[in-house]
Amino acid sequence: MSEPFPPSHAPIERAAASDDSLQRAHAQLLHYRPQLTRGVLLSIGALIAVLLAATLYFTHNAGGFDPLVANEDVCPPKGGFQAVTGPVTPALLGKRVYLANCIQCHQTTGLGVPGTFPPLAGSDWVTGPEERIIRIVLQGANGPITVAGKNFNGVMTPFAPVLKDDEIANVLTYIRSEWGNAAPEVKPETVTRIRSETAGRTAPWAPAELLEIGK
Repeated sequence: MSEPFPPSHAPIERAAASDDSLQRAHAQLLHYRPQLTRGVLLSIGALIAVLLAATLYFTHNAGGFDPLVANEDVCPPKGGFQAVTGPVTPALLGKRVYLANCIQCHQTTGLGVPGTFPPLAGSDWVTGPEERIIRIVLQGANGPITVAGKNFNGVMTPFAPVLKDDEIANVLTYIRSEWGNAAPEVKPETVTRIRSETAGRTAPWAPAELLEIGK
């Protein structure tokens, strides 16, 4: 007849775990607990120091990178990144405004949508007197308009409540120098002046009104 429990699995007798041995084990745990706690705190402190050092390193060596400026030209089509050199120009800042607010109607090519939204590329409305194009961006425009010999009948959204004067100046500088256009830069102070002069206007501009400006 086999034993009820194999020798290696025999139940522990209560007497084997005396009060004295339990107290010694408890004392050992209390002895090592501060050391374990200090070790954990030291490890956390070291990790924080490494993260802080890495943050300072990348901030110091960012090379003038501006995360607020979108520049699709720094990403070539087949892998790799090119370093962005040179100053951040008004036209580059204006491209960011254009991509956020204008691209849906006038497209990346600046050719607009046939019959609805006129092109900005090769447009006399864009490269002509800045007083006209500033008013169009501030209060919008509505009504039939002819651009590059083609007719359009869309509605231009007013951006006076949305864009600041420097943003309007930058985006106009961008479209007046992009897609083959070659017109002077628009200054923020010019936008500020025209915004003040037209502050009481709530209706969009009609093309016939705009043609009288800058003659």
